[in-house]
Amino acid sequence: MDSRKWILFIGIIAIFLLQNSSDVEGRHHIHSHKKHKSNNGNAGSPVYAPSPGDPGSDNPDYPPPISSDPSNPPYSDDPGNSSSPVSPDPGNSTTGCTFNVMDFGAVGDGSTDDTAAFRDAWKEACQAESSVLLVPENYVFLITSTIFSGPCKPGLVFQVDGVLMAPDGPDCWPKGDSPQQWLVFYRLNDMTLTGTGTIEGNGEKWWSLPCKPHMGPHGSTLPGPCDSPALIRFFMSSNLMVTNLRIQNSPKFHVKFDGCEGVIIDTVSISSPKLSPNTDGIHVENTKSVGIYNSVIANGDDCISIGPGCSNVDIESVTCGPSHGISIGSLGVHNSRACVSNITVRNAIIKDSDNGVRIKTWQGGAGSVTGIYFEDIQMDNVRNCIIIDQYYCLSKACRNQTSAVYLSDVSFRNIKGTYDVRSPPIHFACSDTVACTNITMSEVELLPFEGILVDDPFCWNAYGIQETLTIPPIDCLLDGMPETVGESNLYACN
Repeated sequence: MDSRKWILFIGIIAIFLLQNSSDVEGRHHIHSHKKHKSNNGNAGSPVYAPSPGDPGSDNPDYPPPISSDPSNPPYSDDPGNSSSPVSPDPGNSTTGCTFNVMDFGAVGDGSTDDTAAFRDAWKEACQAESSVLLVPENYVFLITSTIFSGPCKPGLVFQVDGVLMAPDGPDCWPKGDSPQQWLVFYRLNDMTLTGTGTIEGNGEKWWSLPCKPHMGPHGSTLPGPCDSPALIRFFMSSNLMVTNLRIQNSPKFHVKFDGCEGVIIDTVSISSPKLSPNTDGIHVENTKSVGIYNSVIANGDDCISIGPGCSNVDIESVTCGPSHGISIGSLGVHNSRACVSNITVRNAIIKDSDNGVRIKTWQGGAGSVTGIYFEDIQMDNVRNCIIIDQYYCLSKACRNQTSAVYLSDVSFRNIKGTYDVRSPPIHFACSDTVACTNITMSEVELLPFEGILVDDPFCWNAYGIQETLTIPPIDCLLDGMPETVGESNLYACN
């Protein structure tokens, strides 16, 4: 090899060695995310809750503070706690971290109180963008009533792959904890509750308490209610997603949304026994822009209930039963104003239930229910398949009043199946003074599950049209519009 080729060969070898030396040097500066651990079992969760007297709060169920929690929120407008990453150095960033509750001292044996570990894990995860608070599989975590408070950085995922369990009944409920709620997610934006696990409410010992007015000795009526906790409550939050979880045996409501906007519930399973009282599957109130999809709910009260202040709720591909069906209301209790609009229920199955699709209001209320669409619903052995009840009452003491919540633009389309013959399948009981208007019936075909056909649907002060003949025939709808619907200022909604 001549000298020129030898020099070229040596130069190539030198360049190759220099490049590899640079790559090795560079790899020394790449760091994995730090694992956050805490052994401080005495630290409480970051909690802030408004009092019922705060501006804009007219709901008595605002999350009360828990005595064992500190009063400061985990995140504030302080420049030192801004929404920017914790450190500009990528090697120290907590973006996208997973915070396993086991790393914070959780035991997961089903009997040890793991509340402190969950609060510590939440405090860390809340401050990291796109973080995951992980409840791992193959463990059972017992925690007491807790408020998981924000604001937090966006993209937080609360992932339950194991079992998350409430205390076993009222005797095990800590005296200092709220008896109205178990898990509360408060002041959050862009948060997901998901996982392959189970949220267990241990509700059996609560169900024997008298949660509604009930029969007493010698024919008397004893008052309710009892203090039973809702299992999961989202409050004053936005852009929420609940997916994939199994939620069961709640003492009271399973999942409740209050004062929220932008909610998606998809592919969840909710279950409790048929006779468990007040165990609504999903309840929404004062909440806008909600989608409930592809879910199966079996419980002892309403499968889905929609309270006052709700609009733009879309329910699709949901199976209910046994249950009390899908309900709007009750509305207008204690002469209150209720505004509900743009509610759609489609492609649903309701089976072995006390009610099918229902609107229920109290006498003396105000406001309106408008733009309600029940479409493509299969009924299977359902009592009261289609019902409007403007005389809703929990005792015999209720009296008729001149005002009522105004119902208008309600359609029932392609509703077919079988009904329990103990009650007529169609029942429209509208207020004496405030008629229901613009009711539409189309392709409604309901046959007895067993027994003979009940061919006398009930109507009272209900105006509407039949686009097709119904089975059984409904000849009691009134044509046109009433001369008046009362004082219009009582029924206006913004």
